[in-house]
Amino acid sequence: MKVRTILASLVCFCAGLALYAADPNLGTWKLNESKSKLPASGAKNTLVVYTAAGDNVKVAVDGVDGSGKAFHSEWTGKYDGKDYPVTGDAASDTRSYTKVDANTLSFVGKKGGKTVFSGKVVVAADGKTRTVTSEGTDASGKSIASTSFYDKQ
Repeated sequence: MKVRTILASLVCFCAGLALYAADPNLGTWKLNESKSKLPASGAKNTLVVYTAAGDNVKVAVDGVDGSGKAFHSEWTGKYDGKDYPVTGDAASDTRSYTKVDANTLSFVGKKGGKTVFSGKVVVAADGKTRTVTSEGTDASGKSIASTSFYDKQ
């Protein structure tokens, strides 16, 4: 009985590793500002790190807000379209990710249950770059849109 339990645990562990090993989003991504189209008044996510966290994914973001002040935010959840709490982000208190296909995620950020931004993340087939497009409203209610390009580190 003990051997079966150990084998079952190993199979589950390996299956979990295979699931995250196949996720092209995992890793460290640095903003390529020269290629990106960012609004002057908007935040810049300069470094984004996706890591496996058990059966979840953790996304840590470092950047600067529209006034140049540094920030750090974190989100931990699944790519299942459900809202999970985000910390350190003045613009949103929850975020959800949905896996569209092997290289594409869609996301929605909400503040007080109201959608404030949405977009998609597309990792290139070679896994070396990714493009993030988003649209939403800034603190004053003005519509903003951005296209950010990232290089894998």
